Amino acid sequence: MKNQKTIVIVTSVVLVVGFIFGTYLYRKEQQKNDGFMSKEYAEVFVRKHSPSKGPDNARVYLVEFLDPECESCKAFHPVVKKVIGEYPDDVKLVVRYTPFHKNSKIAISILEAAKKQGKFWETLDVVFRSQPFWGNHHNPKPELLWKFLVDVSGLDIEKVRKDINDPSIKKIIEQDIQDGKRLKVRRTPTFFINGKRIKRLGYEVLKTVIENELKI
Repeated sequence: MKNQKTIVIVTSVVLVVGFIFGTYLYRKEQQKNDGFMSKEYAEVFVRKHSPSKGPDNARVYLVEFLDPECESCKAFHPVVKKVIGEYPDDVKLVVRYTPFHKNSKIAISILEAAKKQGKFWETLDVVFRSQPFWGNHHNPKPELLWKFLVDVSGLDIEKVRKDINDPSIKKIIEQDIQDGKRLKVRRTPTFFINGKRIKRLGYEVLKTVIENELKI
């Protein structure tokens, strides 16, 4: 009888310890999966309206504050695509707007209108590729953007012309500007990885920081 009671007690203790340990492992795994997005200030970096690419449970969030008329953003665009292409299951790219240049808001409005048709990323590629023509700082011609939009397969350009006047787009731009100021974004592109500002630009720099975050 005494042995049976001892067995019951020991079994109960083992079950409780197992439950506690299992809960600990689960929470630890959840924290690893949630990572950056589990933090209270995460919405300053990632808003519901923000264009994004990658899994929601990504362990690494790469947030880029960009200006579609910025030459450095254009130059760095292929680097960003290459980096996230190497981590399809672990990295989520999030785009935020910082319209420092004169015609940036026009380009952003077009991007947001294209997003309504599920054509944001294709349009962003075209916007950057054609930037030397429409965004030339000495002689900018933003109206030329419409000419290049025909390169976006399946994009209803007439619908884009209507949707750029959607009041919600203006609110998106204003929110991104506010968040950029709060985060002291003073140049483009500016990158944050899991909330940490990346001070130097470069393919190897991004890869190194991403790899370090994945080891945490």
